[in-house]
Amino acid sequence: MLKVFLVEDESIVREGLKKNIPWQEYGYQFMGEASDGEMALPMIRKIRPDVLITDIKMPFMDGLALSQIVTQEIPDIKIIIISGYDEFEYAQRAIRVGVERYLLKPITRGALRKVLMEIREKIETEKEQKNYLETFQNEMKEFEDYARRNFLEKVFGGVLSVQQIYEEAAKISLELDGPCYNLVLLNLQVKRRNPEMAMQEPEGFDKVREALFRYFMRFPEYLVFRWNINLYVVLIKGEKERMEELEERCINNIEKICSEEEDSMEWYAGVGKTVERLSLLPECYTNVNHILAHRFFSPRRHILTEKDAVEFLSGKDTKSFESVDSAKMNPEIIQGFLREGTLEETEDFIKGYLAGVKDALDSRLFRDYLLLNVRFTVVNYMEMLGIGQQDVLAKDDNEKVREVSVNGGDLYAYMKELLERALTLRDKENENQGKRMLKKGLEYIEENFSDESLSLNSVAGAIGVSGNYFSSVFSQEMKITFIEYVTKKRMEKAKKLLRQSEMHSGEIAAKVGYKDPHYFSFVFKKTVGCTPREYRNGK
Repeated sequence: MLKVFLVEDESIVREGLKKNIPWQEYGYQFMGEASDGEMALPMIRKIRPDVLITDIKMPFMDGLALSQIVTQEIPDIKIIIISGYDEFEYAQRAIRVGVERYLLKPITRGALRKVLMEIREKIETEKEQKNYLETFQNEMKEFEDYARRNFLEKVFGGVLSVQQIYEEAAKISLELDGPCYNLVLLNLQVKRRNPEMAMQEPEGFDKVREALFRYFMRFPEYLVFRWNINLYVVLIKGEKERMEELEERCINNIEKICSEEEDSMEWYAGVGKTVERLSLLPECYTNVNHILAHRFFSPRRHILTEKDAVEFLSGKDTKSFESVDSAKMNPEIIQGFLREGTLEETEDFIKGYLAGVKDALDSRLFRDYLLLNVRFTVVNYMEMLGIGQQDVLAKDDNEKVREVSVNGGDLYAYMKELLERALTLRDKENENQGKRMLKKGLEYIEENFSDESLSLNSVAGAIGVSGNYFSSVFSQEMKITFIEYVTKKRMEKAKKLLRQSEMHSGEIAAKVGYKDPHYFSFVFKKTVGCTPREYRNGK
């Protein structure tokens, strides 16, 4: 039922309309009445009717003044003016304030019924369109996330000028104004020791991700983005004197949310250094990446800052071969980097790894142990991925090992070449694995895109991977989001059926995965630029 409110200073007319119109039969609920605009306004603000019927000429506040205030406060309200004055000036003013209909007294029941039914149909259509738009926007949210990530890649890569940053941000409705900025990188990993588990996620993983996004989206000082499968970026912006408080609040909430799932998830947050210019964000991003790279050496320390990185690189508390902490030689450190590290982090990782034992490197015995420890750990891990030793080690690897061992060669250079070679092979294998997985997903979509229940999670479940993993690989490889791809497939099929068959729009909607033919028409017009009927007629 639509709510209707009546304002009329003539009591006989007011009572006649109230009692003689079968409101419920017309789909309306009569919510109240008033004798003038001044009395009506507070009642209208409280009731918020869908339709207002008001006279023009009234004491204290006339119908046009009331209409002007009400349309500003309740933009969707429909207003019917009733008047005994057939004057062009009144009609013009009524149109300017957004009045829906202008009826002259005396008003017949038939005339009012016709107007009420037309307005009801218009309101229902507008609500339907609004619901369709909300549904469409929710479906397109994945595209917005993808667009934001691409934008940030350009910002952090330093390829945009400040003017271009603001222009690009405006296009994707991103508010970047702020005197100061900082970045927090959050690495979320499923606890696993087997590389084959890379595509699976426990239930709690999604809960953590949703809780993090839900928290940060409440505050304008934070912008949160998904960077890749495991990495998330929180951009903090605010006044200089508030940055420390904002950073602390950010970290505290990350810790609070993530610590609830520590049994199934590993998490690390790197906190950057505040900058006072938007143009310095690339520098801030590079800095916080260096900081996060030290997560491999302190698995129990979840929050990493610039201070932590400096202390570790200083070789604190390591004075001799005998004093080396055996935990720093744990093969799991190398394995962890091979499992989760990136090519960009290799140099920072090696510097940190060697800094932890730097004074002991004067001992040849220790250097040989470290050298072989790294070499065998890399070979064993890569064999777990199905990559043989002959592919991992360079052809002249024995000579390089001898050079480092016997002649005191460059251990850093050897480790860098070995680890970069291993990560390149790992990434290639992951890419091949991802492509095989994507091929299965695309085949499943091809066979099922006409199923209304098709979703990213249903496809991921059908091919045995997590929705998060499938979404990331899909957008990375296809350069388009899942929902864009499926919608495009459906619209291509719909266009073909519109031109090559006699099926009506409702049948075509069902054929391409839309239960609601009206929503199908809405999406068709949004994506193709015309209605299904117009397209069929050759537009």
